[in-house]
Amino acid sequence: MQDATEQSSQEPKSLLWGDLPSNIRLIVIASIIGVAVGAAAYVLKEAIAWLSRGVTIMFDASSSNAFLLVVPIVGIVLAGVYQRYIIRTGLSHGVDRLSRDIAAGNPALGPKLTYGPIIVSTLTLGFGGSAGSEGPIAYAGAAIGSNIGRVFGVDRTTLMLLVGCGAGAGIAGIFKAPIGGVLFTLEVLGMAMSTPAVIALVAAAVCASTTAYVFSGFTMDLPWTHAPQFVGEMIPWSLLLGVFCALYSVYYSRVMHRMRRVYERIKNPWLENIAGGIVLAVTVFLFPTLYGEGYQAMGRIINADFQALFDGSVFYGVHIGRWTLPLLLAGILAVKCFATSASNSAGGVAGDFAPTLFAGCIAGLFFATTLNAAFDLGLDAAAFAYIGMAGVMAGAIRAPLMAFFLTSEMSNGYGYFLPLLIVSVVSYCLTVVISHCLLYTSPSPRDYAASR
Repeated sequence: MQDATEQSSQEPKSLLWGDLPSNIRLIVIASIIGVAVGAAAYVLKEAIAWLSRGVTIMFDASSSNAFLLVVPIVGIVLAGVYQRYIIRTGLSHGVDRLSRDIAAGNPALGPKLTYGPIIVSTLTLGFGGSAGSEGPIAYAGAAIGSNIGRVFGVDRTTLMLLVGCGAGAGIAGIFKAPIGGVLFTLEVLGMAMSTPAVIALVAAAVCASTTAYVFSGFTMDLPWTHAPQFVGEMIPWSLLLGVFCALYSVYYSRVMHRMRRVYERIKNPWLENIAGGIVLAVTVFLFPTLYGEGYQAMGRIINADFQALFDGSVFYGVHIGRWTLPLLLAGILAVKCFATSASNSAGGVAGDFAPTLFAGCIAGLFFATTLNAAFDLGLDAAAFAYIGMAGVMAGAIRAPLMAFFLTSEMSNGYGYFLPLLIVSVVSYCLTVVISHCLLYTSPSPRDYAASR
């Protein structure tokens, strides 16, 4: 009898959830959040693509398309109607809203935030909004993290960490960039995390990016069919490109802040939607490459297919001389911030990161083609378009590490680490210095209160 008792006491006990160390429980929950958010990111991408294909089925690449003067207005109005009358809450500038929730110590995000940003972002971008889907999915991901955390009954401190894990997972899933997602939570949201919490964040980001990658058929958003070879002679030109990206980032940020306040002064929401829709429609009609997130156009540009800039526009078929492409690119750079602010601040719901990647791609291409046209330098314009993506994101978003890693992960362009790092750091530092000077010289310094 005693032997049986001793043998029974030596048998291993079944490991219950409550018996796991708290760090392991946190990682498991974060991984579940990552899978859920990665699936949501895939759904959002597919929904935007499906709606966009349906809306642009009549798109003619060989001529201008008058329907583009109407479709973006419809998208902004529908997004505004959904927020006012269906979900009854504002969802624009999701990253800003999330940052305020985190600063206020509010981790309890309602269930409707798990799907609301996804629906409204689909309407905004599917109908031609010239912005990204990362802000909405980060906000929805944070809400998914909050709600899953409450299902597991975690305490308030842990729930806040799971909100950050969900937000980072959203960025990782939508860009298929796990390191970029981690750095979004740490660098952009500015969440202070212990080592176990960072490990949980990494787990969430890896699970989200892997889930989105598997669901999308193991495809990348910006594949390089023939990646150009990096050469050391690019380094001094990368320094100059960083300077140019910083100057453009200041212009981009100033216009975005000013236009946001212009739309805020329009008290009638219908007029606000229509005003923003008109601005968006005109810019998209003139430059159809601004339609949507711009990944298809960026993918063609970094693979040296510059015809994407002319397709479906009033400039299709024009004689392409030495200065034709630089002039077209200058026009796109000038109006991109107006199109993005109309998409984000006039009732639409979209993100701020993808637009800076697109603007950076155009800025890098403009930089190289202008120098080639003026001095016959023979710079690889496609390579500089790729490097510029990180430069404008680093300057406009004030997140050089996220810009550096996210650009590399999206295209598997790890051979360009050095020029990407140079452009990111130079652009970020110079943008901060210029913005600091303008803060004291501008007649309206409050316009830059939100600048970091």
